[in-house]
Amino acid sequence: MPKKIIQDFLENALDDSIQQISGSDAGFLYAESPSSPMHIATLTVVEGSLEFEDFKAIVASKLHLIPKFRKRLLNVPMNLDYPYWVDDPNFDIDLHITRQRLPEPSNWKTLRETTSTIFSGPLDLRRPLWSMTFIEGLDEVSQVPKGSVAIVAKVHHVMIDGSSGVGIMGLLFDKNLEDKDKPIPKPKPFEADELPDEFSLLVKSSQTFFKDPLRIPKLFGESAFSFIKGNIKTQISAKKSVKNKFSTPNTIFNNSVSPKRTWGTAILSFDRINTLRKLMNVSVNDMILAICAGGIRKYLQEKEKLPIQPLVANVPISIRVKGEKQEMNNQISNMLVRIATHIKDPIERLEYIQEQTNMGKTRHKAVGAKALAKMADAVPFGLANLASGLYSKYNIKEFHRPPFNVTITNVPGPQMPLYLRGHKILSIFGLTPVLDGFGLIIAAFSYNGLVSLTTTSDAKTMPDADKFSRYIRESANELEEIILSKGKQKETTKVKKSKSTPFFTAFKKFLNADDNLKAAHIGIYDFELFLGDDFVNYQVTISEKTVSVRKKKASKPLVSIAIDDENLINLYKKKLLLKEVMIQSRLKLTGTKKNTDKFYKLLATFLAQK
Repeated sequence: MPKKIIQDFLENALDDSIQQISGSDAGFLYAESPSSPMHIATLTVVEGSLEFEDFKAIVASKLHLIPKFRKRLLNVPMNLDYPYWVDDPNFDIDLHITRQRLPEPSNWKTLRETTSTIFSGPLDLRRPLWSMTFIEGLDEVSQVPKGSVAIVAKVHHVMIDGSSGVGIMGLLFDKNLEDKDKPIPKPKPFEADELPDEFSLLVKSSQTFFKDPLRIPKLFGESAFSFIKGNIKTQISAKKSVKNKFSTPNTIFNNSVSPKRTWGTAILSFDRINTLRKLMNVSVNDMILAICAGGIRKYLQEKEKLPIQPLVANVPISIRVKGEKQEMNNQISNMLVRIATHIKDPIERLEYIQEQTNMGKTRHKAVGAKALAKMADAVPFGLANLASGLYSKYNIKEFHRPPFNVTITNVPGPQMPLYLRGHKILSIFGLTPVLDGFGLIIAAFSYNGLVSLTTTSDAKTMPDADKFSRYIRESANELEEIILSKGKQKETTKVKKSKSTPFFTAFKKFLNADDNLKAAHIGIYDFELFLGDDFVNYQVTISEKTVSVRKKKASKPLVSIAIDDENLINLYKKKLLLKEVMIQSRLKLTGTKKNTDKFYKLLATFLAQK
């Protein structure tokens, strides 16, 4: 009976509407410092003279759809637990939406500098963590009608990630031009709940502990087991040499940052990127990584700071489940990818990146994104706060190599035009936070047929962000020129067709039918088939989930298989014996003895069951 009374008391200590932030959200809060405010932002350019009062009325009418815009964080006494979202009893929209006129000359350079200044300022942690600055008078900005306006919207990263940010955009903007004639609805009444007292907060925080005292060790245990299991699966597929482990170089992007932000942007056509990715049989994300890598390589080369080792990019991945309710929080994990800045040839660089992303996705799935997210929640109460503070205060980054050099994030946005009170949204640019040791982030955002690649840095790390953006555009143009010329060469040159297509079709089907076989042979394999005076390469990629076959050469396969095309199809048709072909050296396997032996057994098993 006493236990039941205590449990009822704990459960009723606070209303269920008082929500605690998650461990992963808390990481963005605790990483904040005077030189690194942790908010994300968008610069939205709106065509025509939208009235400020209309804009403010539109936002006010939709606040009930974005509850956290009227909530603020309330700390637990002595920071013994993560903070809670609570209604702000003093909420006033005029403290969050301001207006200003673009100074003369009202051109793109001035708009970029004004946006940088606005973005550099921190949000007030005592209020709801967002702000919007309405900038009027874009009279001389190229390709923007005179008198247009811009909106710089800032939201703290503790509140949203890129995906939920797009969701907010969908709420604020209209999808139809006709909506301009509709009256702006009156704001729905808002009555803030009373702020909980400190004792109630302590009781609420202790509720989780009393319900499950072993929560911390249990979460660590579950996450560690999942991580170890995934790591074992990955190691099965890879050469276990030291060379395979990430060795991230130190770069000019991995030093302390200054408070002043710099940014630049390159705008590309989505159709151009999509055409190129189809020609190269890669993903849109691979193309964006390759374009960014080309710009980074040129920028560092010019400054004579290009490392011999390839730079490593942190690539955020959304772990939102399809169909999952869209909530304002962070649902992201991360994948580390070598972006081939050590390779001069753009095509080879792209192919290297594709292999890296394929292997990265395999590792990521093996560990489990949800398990990685759980790790953040397993960090004991104030430890994350303490660790973040110590990292900056004592300059810990100076004592170890950075885990990655640059963050490159790709957020797909709406592919139809959006409007504000009948005024078309011309372009949207994403600005992202940088912090000590991680002074460069590139955000790709697609909207209405365009992709903006926006670089955020600081005045110390990259004072010439506009020059870097020019290098990104040049990288895209160079890659396009080479890919298109390569495609024309293929059209004019007759290449002998391989007879071994039935072999690869059956081999892929054989592996996909057996999950254990896939798990035991995860990796990339390169078949080089000789066609008389010519040859063709097939890359077979085996992951835990599926098997893919592409007509391309793999740069760093686990095993290389060299064989005459005629011999391979005859093996498949049982006109030749595998042992006979090996003895006569008509089949050559290259790789470590362990990997070649394992692949030979796999091939023998497949041919025996045919």
